[in-house]
Amino acid sequence: MIIVLTGIDGSGKTTAAHDLVAAARAEGTKALLLSNYAGRRRMSLLGARFGVRFPSQLADAAETVIRVANVLVSHARARQFPGLVIMDRHLHCQLALRRTRGLPRGRLLPRLIGALPRPDLMVYLDVSPERAHERIVARGTDEESLDDLRALRDAYRSLPEYTDFVKIDADAPPAEVLARLTQTIGQACALKV
Repeated sequence: MIIVLTGIDGSGKTTAAHDLVAAARAEGTKALLLSNYAGRRRMSLLGARFGVRFPSQLADAAETVIRVANVLVSHARARQFPGLVIMDRHLHCQLALRRTRGLPRGRLLPRLIGALPRPDLMVYLDVSPERAHERIVARGTDEESLDDLRALRDAYRSLPEYTDFVKIDADAPPAEVLARLTQTIGQACALKV
């Protein structure tokens, strides 16, 4: 079973992914965490360090190459794994970022989404931009403005694929988010049997 977690920065994707894998393993289920990052945080930190702002199209091109490579490797690994696979991010994340930058969807990412095995569950961790911003400030490893987080939330919601996402309220503490995710995955497993 493949579960994909998406959502704006600060929604708790990585925390939820780690928590899900740990909970599954604690119950004796084989579980694998696969991260599909695009290197955006590293590029923004590098740009800030050297006082450089990468043009939107250049940043998107670099991120797309990294994200596509990670997603393809993740799907290859998932195909070989006999258990629960949790993917932290997917190609939809890049499509949402493109919208925030005013860039077109393009053809490659939608075609890849259609060609790759469909995840059993696409979860959107729905968090308010204000709460997400608080979390980002608290972790102190990167920066996102409240306006950027609002734009990213709106971009996700405008994706045609968004209607197929299962929405989980991620404003709650991590333990509550984990409980909701576990329940949702359990229901999806029951339907699959």
